[in-house]
Amino acid sequence: MKQSHLSMDSKSKQISVLLSYPFKGPFDYKIPDGLKDNKIKPGTIVTVPLNRREEIGVIWKKHPLPKGLALEKMPDTPFDKLKPIISILDLPPLPDVLLKFIDWVAAYTLSPPGSVLAMALRSVKSPQTTHNSIGWIKINTIPSDFRITEPRKKVLDLLDTKEPCPARTIIDKTGVGQSVIQGLSKAGIIQAVSLPNSTLFFQPDPQFSVPKLSQEQQEASDKLCQCVKDRKFSVTLLQGITGSGKTEVYMEAIARCIEQDQQVLVLLPEIALSTQWTDRFAKRFGVQPALWHSDIGSKRRRLTWQAVAEDNVSVVVGARSALFLPFTNLGLIIIDEEHEASFKQEEGVIYNARDMAIVRAQLSNIPAILVSATPSLETLVNVDNKRYEQVTLSSRHGGATLPIIETLDLRKTPPSRGLFISPPLAKAIQTTLDKEEQAMLFLNRRGYAPLTLCRACGFRLECPNCSAWLVEHRRTHRLVCHHCGYMEAIPKICPHCKVEDSLVPIGPGIERITEEARITFPEARILVMASDTLTSPRMTQEAVQQISDRQVNLIIGTQIVAKGWHFPYLTLVGVVDADLGLDGADLRASERTLQLLHQVGGRAGRAEAAGKVLLQSYMPEHPVMQALVKGDFNAFMHQEAAERQPGFWPPYGRLAAIIVSADTHEEASATAQAIGNCTPHGDGIVVLGPTPAPLALLRNRYRQRLLLRTQRQIAVQPILRQWLSNIKPKKGVKIDIDIDPMSFL
Repeated sequence: MKQSHLSMDSKSKQISVLLSYPFKGPFDYKIPDGLKDNKIKPGTIVTVPLNRREEIGVIWKKHPLPKGLALEKMPDTPFDKLKPIISILDLPPLPDVLLKFIDWVAAYTLSPPGSVLAMALRSVKSPQTTHNSIGWIKINTIPSDFRITEPRKKVLDLLDTKEPCPARTIIDKTGVGQSVIQGLSKAGIIQAVSLPNSTLFFQPDPQFSVPKLSQEQQEASDKLCQCVKDRKFSVTLLQGITGSGKTEVYMEAIARCIEQDQQVLVLLPEIALSTQWTDRFAKRFGVQPALWHSDIGSKRRRLTWQAVAEDNVSVVVGARSALFLPFTNLGLIIIDEEHEASFKQEEGVIYNARDMAIVRAQLSNIPAILVSATPSLETLVNVDNKRYEQVTLSSRHGGATLPIIETLDLRKTPPSRGLFISPPLAKAIQTTLDKEEQAMLFLNRRGYAPLTLCRACGFRLECPNCSAWLVEHRRTHRLVCHHCGYMEAIPKICPHCKVEDSLVPIGPGIERITEEARITFPEARILVMASDTLTSPRMTQEAVQQISDRQVNLIIGTQIVAKGWHFPYLTLVGVVDADLGLDGADLRASERTLQLLHQVGGRAGRAEAAGKVLLQSYMPEHPVMQALVKGDFNAFMHQEAAERQPGFWPPYGRLAAIIVSADTHEEASATAQAIGNCTPHGDGIVVLGPTPAPLALLRNRYRQRLLLRTQRQIAVQPILRQWLSNIKPKKGVKIDIDIDPMSFL
């Protein structure tokens, strides 16, 4: 990354520079005379002095914000005390729409704008030079005595274009290993060459493999493509039952955007989804899209960031942080599985990527497409209020039918003592395996058991840093806290009463279900899909390949198996504990449970063979279970809306959580009480708390919560800003604000 150093002897001017630190706003610096005016504009990335360090910042300007949103003003600094900027980095400037977006996110979430900027500059944090990458070209004819295997032929056919091709692209397109490439190189048939950065990302071909859509799919595709052609802001919900081909439909909108020479951003809720999604993209467009998530190496991230800024990338698929990439020619944003709670970032800058994606689309005056079989209540209400358009797919693709869903009443057919798979579910699984079809067991709980207690004294093993039970992971012989990561070996004696061999696991986790399944179905070829076993996209890809190749016939998984996978030979899904998500006082508990179980069940029967879903429950009469059995998702959501509306709970009102944390219970309580003593009042304003958080101790910090609820037309940001303006917490006490909270822990 080149730097243009500035002369500091000439007459200076004043300019604002925002740094990627949690300051309230930009600082003023001097600009030396003699610098060309076209170099100094908002968005230019510069280095500036900060104390005794050199830091990266961005030349900033004030942007108008909607009513109720505002940023704090930094105090003015006398001109003669201003320091000069050091250099301008040889990087594309951040586009103006991204600057507006950063200010908007900061104002909405009540976060320092520099903290939001840090997400946009993460890949250019230090001024490093980007190096060219390595590609391969075919240089010689093939010797007569050189054996051409099928993998070698695939590589040579790909390189017949005479254009250099990156090794990663060769592997992705042909499926060969690195050894095949190296073998051709040693034989002198292909040669490594240096690639310019722009050739790392190949242009997708909208006509590469145009799918044959059903009439319903074509009608939906036409509506989405028209939104792209209109080139103006709109939000459209693409709601289709599981297996209806939603991805194929919205890929046609991507194709139209590419034909218009515009960029596309696709947001996925989980990194694990990227492998199967990118394979489908490559089959449709002939090349891989650019990826953006935390598992990408720092060099690749820098190259991708710069290619996006220079409009050398057409399609980016990524996690929520991809929203802050410097797109200069963005034409479409797609939010797949828009209902997923993982779109909410819970630490640092707390924001919902789904909602902020719609803001970015509005600022860019482009369409946004929300995609889900089980849309969030917020999205459905926006459709009802005509803020969003809606396109629906009511049939499964290729003649497949929806699975039959039944409940298994555990009060009538309980599992044997110490087991968790009921006899009817075990029989159904065995029948499925006997037919050489695939079955799945689902339990949304990691580890072996969620609780370990002493049968002699009743002592429960809990985390020393959190108010949470330790979860036994028998595979690693550890007790683990899933909140802070604390680990310890499973003790031989009770730490409280010292009785030996008295500790017993209580309840099932995914490991315990796997242990039971191995005994119950000894001939089954079992694969476990959980975040503990699939720790990278490559491991996930290998697992999905094993399922597709029918190397396994019984899949046991946590919520990762609900993420939109297409397993054509899977015909039975058994949910071990369908009641699990209904406990607690979470506002969205029923909604989330319905969405999760609907998505899990949707993995069954996606091809020729019919599917079936069995829900083990102690509450088969619960409205969620009944909605699943009847297959009436929308009716349940309308009933859920009717229950929330009178108390102006979201989406009919606004929520903001205040979380106070401190090293001692006394400090947290005192600060929370001080906040509670000056609560705002007014029509349509309610404050709940202060009260200890459900996780009252988290990572060795004591926590208290307050909840502000207002009617929909009342913005919470001005209230919070005024309310907390006179609160001066002691050193070590932290006050976090969560606008539109999704978690209440």
